[in-house]
Amino acid sequence: MRFRFKPVAFSLLCTFAHHASANAELFALRMDKTFMVITDPAHESPAFVEADYLAGQKENMIEATGNAILRKRWQSIRADRLLYSQDTQDLEAHGSVVLEQDGNTMSGPHLKLNLDTSIGTMTQPEFYLIENGGRGAANMLHIHDKQHYTLDNASYTTCPAEDEDWLLKMRGLEIDRDRQIGTAYHAWIEFMGVPILYSPWMNFPLNDQRKSGLLSPVFGSTTQGGRELTLPYYWNIAPNRDATIAPRIMTKRGILLNNEFRYLEPRYGGELQVDVLPNDKLAMRSRTRVHLTHNHALAGGLSGFANLHSVSDDAYFRDLGNTVNATSQANLLQEAVLTYGAGWWNAAARVQRYQTLQDPAAPISVPYKRMPQLLVNAQRNFAGANLAFAGEFVDFSHSTAPNARRLVINPSVSYPLVNDPAFYVTPKIALHHTHYALGANNASGSSNVSRTLPLLSLDSGVAFERDWDLFGGSYVHTLEPRAFYVYVPYKNQDALPNFDSAQAGFDFTQMFTENRFFGSDRVGDSNHITLAMTSRLLDQENGMERLKLLVGERFSLETPKVNLVAPTMTTNKSDILLAASGSVTKAWSFDSEFQYDPNQSHSQRYNIAARYRPELGKSLDLGYRFARSTLRQVDLSGQWPLSGHWRAVGRLNYSLQDGKTLESIAGLEYNQSCWTFRFVAQRFTVAAQQVNTGIFLQLELNDLISVGVDPINALKQNVPSYTKLNEKPASKPSSVLR
Repeated sequence: MRFRFKPVAFSLLCTFAHHASANAELFALRMDKTFMVITDPAHESPAFVEADYLAGQKENMIEATGNAILRKRWQSIRADRLLYSQDTQDLEAHGSVVLEQDGNTMSGPHLKLNLDTSIGTMTQPEFYLIENGGRGAANMLHIHDKQHYTLDNASYTTCPAEDEDWLLKMRGLEIDRDRQIGTAYHAWIEFMGVPILYSPWMNFPLNDQRKSGLLSPVFGSTTQGGRELTLPYYWNIAPNRDATIAPRIMTKRGILLNNEFRYLEPRYGGELQVDVLPNDKLAMRSRTRVHLTHNHALAGGLSGFANLHSVSDDAYFRDLGNTVNATSQANLLQEAVLTYGAGWWNAAARVQRYQTLQDPAAPISVPYKRMPQLLVNAQRNFAGANLAFAGEFVDFSHSTAPNARRLVINPSVSYPLVNDPAFYVTPKIALHHTHYALGANNASGSSNVSRTLPLLSLDSGVAFERDWDLFGGSYVHTLEPRAFYVYVPYKNQDALPNFDSAQAGFDFTQMFTENRFFGSDRVGDSNHITLAMTSRLLDQENGMERLKLLVGERFSLETPKVNLVAPTMTTNKSDILLAASGSVTKAWSFDSEFQYDPNQSHSQRYNIAARYRPELGKSLDLGYRFARSTLRQVDLSGQWPLSGHWRAVGRLNYSLQDGKTLESIAGLEYNQSCWTFRFVAQRFTVAAQQVNTGIFLQLELNDLISVGVDPINALKQNVPSYTKLNEKPASKPSSVLR
């Protein structure tokens, strides 16, 4: 969480000092009762002056009284009385003075300004900024020249008029438009009249440039770390390099130094994170984490990528992580990749391994190393046929499991016999060849083994549609039958090793693929046809899919024999898949999928999800997941207004099968016109017999700073429909105090 500061507030304070600059000698002067035009030979745009009364007091002295206005370009000065000297270029404005530019205004009782040197003062200035609704005041504005200004005893807020829940106050403020830097002296923030942050000195950018400096502190608490305080410092090393050093003080463990370094060059860029806990008081040892990501465009179509992630011990994230995403990491990727793209073909070379973080209560298998992996893919259209090729060579290495080098060659060709928007027929033939050179830990004692199989498929479908008036609405109703046939001869593959294959789940995507397995170590024998029907109800007014229904079933002419787990089909009929989804109303929508076993007359699995979102900041999500003998989970989440400015937000993921909460997050938000307070608690599993509880407390002052632990990422990850109500549109200018 960073000290979010909107420098637009101060960069616009003094832009008005650029108005009506003119040379000492007037080129032309025309007076017509209450209107005057002053042209300047050194500048293209003239100055326009109008008032109820215009008069020349002395030689070369002009006085405008009663609703006096001076305009030049997009700037204007309004006052009860304007006094302008042609010789000295001095302008003096009295009574209800208002400077305006691009909708931003500054007002005060008295203004003195030299139009030639741009030196002047305004007493008791008050300003309003149209960009973010910010406003403020000061005792005195000093205009030193067109690029340098100072304000005495200034204050600023984005709260509406007559509301000063928070104020940023400064004894002095300097604006340097040459360097685009603002400097505040003796600055403090008051919330509800109580000072909450103070800095004797700070500077900040007036635009989106990065600036070295302290970021706002982060406060928090976790079960594993105790009370926490993080004090980040941002270092702007160069335009293309920066670093963030963030000591994280944990009462139970000590000081964890979080260090992040980023770099960006024309042909490469990356990020390095190095975290060090010198002496963990609970673990009684030092803890470290290193994570490097690097991208490099080498030459032509050749590029490289590296992702190296490592920690000092298996319990690092379980002990020190404060989000479920961090604590759930079990395999840390360590790989380097070279890729080459040449239009219709591409190639890649990879070396890959993982650091596996073991939980003693629930150990997991260690993945294979790929040392190396070489990939070649190509696709081209020739005489209407689609020619494709996929090739792979990989050396699988493991300390205890069988080792081998595997070569996979998979060419294919498909040709659309009929290719029409309403009807298509596409046959395809492929050849899958796999060769293994077995190495260490080979219990069978064999050295080489191969497998070659043809894969034949025929995909076809029709799309019918009609106009349908239903319940007073006009719709397009479709019927889309599809038939997909696959033939793969049987070949005993029990002697082949298995490095990366797994039985694919049965769903609408897998129904229309040639192989029943993921990976290349198993190719399932098939002689089956899949029949499916899709029907849609589309709103003709806006194209919205009001309803979508799907049904599909696979019919096997021969019982499959190749399996990794229990056979997925023991009869000639597969399970029946049903799915329904749509937007019933503008507020209500739903998704559902159902898998039914007709052979045993019971459901195998189903998922049901309903969403209710009547307006921004109001949402409810309800879900239920069921898988026979393995899964029964309820998932509830939402965001809803309570009384006054209070809103509740939360999520509960509960396992009926195990009788326990898997993950929960609950919070309260108080949204005021110019600030928001959030209190969020999250409980999540970090190991088989270990849970963690995190507390988030945050006070966000709109367009200024956020103090505390930011819960927004946790809320967005857990509550799909969560909306940050005080968030400005992305097009609005914003920046970060660095």
